[in-house]
Amino acid sequence: MILTSEQQALLDGARGETMAKVVKTLVMYGEAFDAKRMVPVTSEYGHTVISFGLKVLGPVYDLYQKLLDEGLLSGQKFTADPRPLDRHVPSSLLDDIVFKKIMYTDQARYEKQLEALGLLGEDSYTCTSYLPQVGNVPKKGDILSWAESSAVVYANSVLGARCNRNSGIIELMGSVAGFVPEFGLLTDDGRRADWIIEVRCQTRPEAQLLGSAIGMKVMEDVPYVKGLDRWLGTDLNEDATTYLKDFGAACASNGAVGLYHIENLTPEAKEQGETLIRENAQVYVIDDAELQRVKDSYPVVWKNPDAEPALCFVGCPHMTLRQLTEWTKALTARLKEQGLRKVTVKTVFTASTGVIKSFEKTPYCKQLRRTGVVLSYICPLMYMNNPLCKKKAVITSSNKLRTYTSARYYTDAEILDIITTRREGKK
Repeated sequence: MILTSEQQALLDGARGETMAKVVKTLVMYGEAFDAKRMVPVTSEYGHTVISFGLKVLGPVYDLYQKLLDEGLLSGQKFTADPRPLDRHVPSSLLDDIVFKKIMYTDQARYEKQLEALGLLGEDSYTCTSYLPQVGNVPKKGDILSWAESSAVVYANSVLGARCNRNSGIIELMGSVAGFVPEFGLLTDDGRRADWIIEVRCQTRPEAQLLGSAIGMKVMEDVPYVKGLDRWLGTDLNEDATTYLKDFGAACASNGAVGLYHIENLTPEAKEQGETLIRENAQVYVIDDAELQRVKDSYPVVWKNPDAEPALCFVGCPHMTLRQLTEWTKALTARLKEQGLRKVTVKTVFTASTGVIKSFEKTPYCKQLRRTGVVLSYICPLMYMNNPLCKKKAVITSSNKLRTYTSARYYTDAEILDIITTRREGKK
């Protein structure tokens, strides 16, 4: 790898042994992917995927403390993935013991480290840092050093920024050093499409299902999606970006997609069109039958597949203000139709603190509270990492949560039906 004189000086120890190790790590990372040089990180803010004080990650926190002791802070203020705990989220005494005494014992220590390293603010814990209510919105062409898969794919695809799917520690090192190795999705060639996806559904496909199907087919490759603009239009309005948030998260978690192009909609697809597609690109046709096949292929890992749902999570990634509003409207109407006052399954909606604060200023917030739904800022995935959750019948409309935990996937419409179905003793 060819380094600038300043980068070489850092590698040689000009700012101490610890910074030299940071740069060496980035060099080794880049060389593993045949990177020829480093490029500056140009985004205003960074983001870290590690936001949980798990006891087993002690060496990570020791490493971060070494950076702090040497005065090696992030070159950018940054946001972080959601916290794992919220006392308002339903849990048992045994759950709380596992969470606080066994799993997240280093949470307070780690959050203090994040503040010292350069956390943007107390309300900066979310996987949807790119939403306007949070404020970490990269510009087109910005070079990022991020790792959160759902945020990386959104920034690359919807915003036109450039970021590889880094690891949690690598992302922070890129922000500390101020540069990252140039390869993959940071290059023009790396952003070309390897697959053509032809969407031939009769109705607007469920974002989570469509993303899942594409992710499992193309894996880490770049898809160019045709036909989706039929329902999303050609402008990145709130409806389109909300859909693409969930679509991209499913692509990234059910596969390893870091970038997708939507014909006539996403920035590079609108600018460059089919010139983005590689010669001999493979073709994958998706219709309603294919989406049903994909959905039917999901394994049910509950101990009792016929169990009644005990808990429901909606919001992985975190919900947008639009989603909270639309869900509240639909839920209120369905409960009234069913003659119910509250949901019949313990349900948690998750969103960033910034989005929640905006939602609290609307009349819909009181409506949602009356339904019995808990509104929280936590990471459902980190909550579900509690081994006790494997014994619970948890349902979700998130394909990401389904992939990484024992939660069972249902579409939004199915979730709405399940949590408003009258059960014995429920009013």
